[in-house]
Amino acid sequence: MNSTRQAAAPERIERPQSAGVPADHPGVTELFALLAYGEVAAFYRLTEEAKMAPNLAGRINMGLMAAAEMRHFEMLRDALERRGVDVVPAMTRYANALENYHRLTTPSTWLEALVKTYIGDALAADFYLEIAHALPEEVGEVVRGVLAETGHSQFVVAEVRSAVAASEKQRHRLALWSRRLLGEAITQAQYVLAERDELVDLVMAGGEGLTELAQFFDRLQETHRTRMAELGLG
Repeated sequence: MNSTRQAAAPERIERPQSAGVPADHPGVTELFALLAYGEVAAFYRLTEEAKMAPNLAGRINMGLMAAAEMRHFEMLRDALERRGVDVVPAMTRYANALENYHRLTTPSTWLEALVKTYIGDALAADFYLEIAHALPEEVGEVVRGVLAETGHSQFVVAEVRSAVAASEKQRHRLALWSRRLLGEAITQAQYVLAERDELVDLVMAGGEGLTELAQFFDRLQETHRTRMAELGLG
């Protein structure tokens, strides 16, 4: 995940506020832990991918986003500590799923890195924001704060749109890459949910069981299509 996630978020259809879950629901701790590992993993990924930038401006923008990741991690660490939870062992439970996602979606070019930054990580944000409607206010504030727009992402849109406008081949290649990001993100999200019933409770809070879960993934795909269009890949 990273700090560009909210920049591309399409206008959402308002969902009815569910009865929600209590603040001490075990799924809240799991959600914070999952987010925390995502922030750390994104920091190291952005730092590494900044080396692919063709110019100093690109490296600076990636560096700024990486710095935002660690600020978000600190917010989550503090939230977990207030719940009496040690962040390191808690978040390590999610290492396999998130590292697998990054391993399977390692970009080979600067443009692929930009598309992953804008689209791939935004899919993760959609996952968390879909859950947020069921959270008590004090918990939802932490989640929204971690996913807040930091203002560094528009350079991604400009660079990718310029590249695909100049090359139909590049557009097709990046569109395929974008669809791969979607597939891998959904696969790993399903893996995490299969392993953690507490998170499934958050997804389905106030919903209709498996129907709600299917609709949850349908909404992720819809927001993904919007982002592809914004990058000129639709």
